[in-house]
Amino acid sequence: MHVVRGRLDDIGADRDVVDALPELVVESGEPAFRAWTPHRHVAFGRRDAAADGYDRARTAARKRGYTPIERQVGGRAVAYTGTVLAFSYVVQNEEGDSIQARYERTTDLLEQALERLGATVEPGEPEAAFCPGDHSLQHDGKLAGIAQRVRRDTAVVGGCLVVSEVDERAVGDVLDPIYDALGVPFDPESVGSIESAGGPDDTDAVVEALEAAFAAGGPIERIDARELL
Repeated sequence: MHVVRGRLDDIGADRDVVDALPELVVESGEPAFRAWTPHRHVAFGRRDAAADGYDRARTAARKRGYTPIERQVGGRAVAYTGTVLAFSYVVQNEEGDSIQARYERTTDLLEQALERLGATVEPGEPEAAFCPGDHSLQHDGKLAGIAQRVRRDTAVVGGCLVVSEVDERAVGDVLDPIYDALGVPFDPESVGSIESAGGPDDTDAVVEALEAAFAAGGPIERIDARELL
């Protein structure tokens, strides 16, 4: 498996790295995984962009020091504080491998990684959670969300993980006025974190655990993110 490390100088360059992962997988025939801490921003989904309060939501993000961007997949707004983790797992889109199967496999791997770190997590999410969906992990609050984008040759499964209790509070604070502007139910107390679940607040430790879980004991080729641009 290819493991891509590093954060680039700006949000756009980091997104370019993610966009380059499917080509890497197609050319090599091997899956790719990247976990990193994106720069401070709020990623809005397509449904957000169509909402009447979208402009007010973007203004609310800027007022709190977060750059608003639009992501290609669906879902609702997600806040990255600068230490909230994002991950992207890219595999070949093989015949017989369903969307649901990839979701379940990814959820299992995330659970394994976090449990090895001492965190107690389970599938599901509380009511009025950020970026509500069917594929999340929680412990006294949502701490991880998963999304998927299927292309002709590859499937990209990605998501976010709130690591520390500090970020737990920060995510709730910034998303509260944003979801209010979008007219979407949100409870700041519904945000959890790996630390609150009994794990570490160390993002490097979480990244290493994720990489080990997704590699599943197989060989790893480490690549600096800058090499993909």
